[in-house]
Amino acid sequence: MGAYSPKEILDVVTAKGEEKARSGFGKLLILSVLGGMFIALGYLGYLRVAASVPPELAGLGGVLGACVFPVGLMAVLLAGGELITGNMLVVAVAWFRKRIPLRGLCYNWAVVTLGNLVGAVATAWFFGHVVGLTEGALAEKTVAIALAKVDQSFWPALVSGIGCNIFVGLGTWLCSGAKDFSGKVLACWFPVMTFVAIGFQHVVANMFIVPAAIFTGVSGITWLQFIGNAVPVYIGNVIGGAVVLGLAYAVAYREKATVKQ
Repeated sequence: MGAYSPKEILDVVTAKGEEKARSGFGKLLILSVLGGMFIALGYLGYLRVAASVPPELAGLGGVLGACVFPVGLMAVLLAGGELITGNMLVVAVAWFRKRIPLRGLCYNWAVVTLGNLVGAVATAWFFGHVVGLTEGALAEKTVAIALAKVDQSFWPALVSGIGCNIFVGLGTWLCSGAKDFSGKVLACWFPVMTFVAIGFQHVVANMFIVPAAIFTGVSGITWLQFIGNAVPVYIGNVIGGAVVLGLAYAVAYREKATVKQ
């Protein structure tokens, strides 16, 4: 068969979580910067596609942009990268199953969050501001998206973050269950496309779009607002990935499964 069963996926994800929690600092940081960059580039693709559609077809532009965005998670999972929202599921599962200590989880999440932030903000600065891909004719769209993110109050942003990481976690989980490259691509694509089309908040994506809007110099958004958005969205992403999916699967499929290659 071309896919593992849910019980087998749990063992595959657990093994990945153990590996991630024990990764050396240098390797983890480099792959985390790449992960932040990949997600930012996916968002840049979304922005360019969505903005090219006439205003009267804005809904269609959002859907078409959502079809492009998943390239970021595909790159993370298939080309090699570390993404905090995916690790909120994968590393948490390893901890729930007592394969790693709590300090291993905290170490991984801290380093990956930092690396993702560096990669996403650097992409917003160099490609968005220096090259101008989020400015000029695109500035209005960039700012409008960012304002919609930071204008959400704490609880709606947190709940939106939960919804987002249910989908990102599903993409990560299903990708781990596919045995061939094309299956992994499809497993990533559909869940991520759906969360983007809905408009849920993803902390690493926001690490790109909000700084990109700030760099335009016309948004009026402050770095304090950026932090005020990142905190509830991060918490929501943790709940969606680690609790709603990770803990649920760890409990539901806690019986040991033998993975058949």
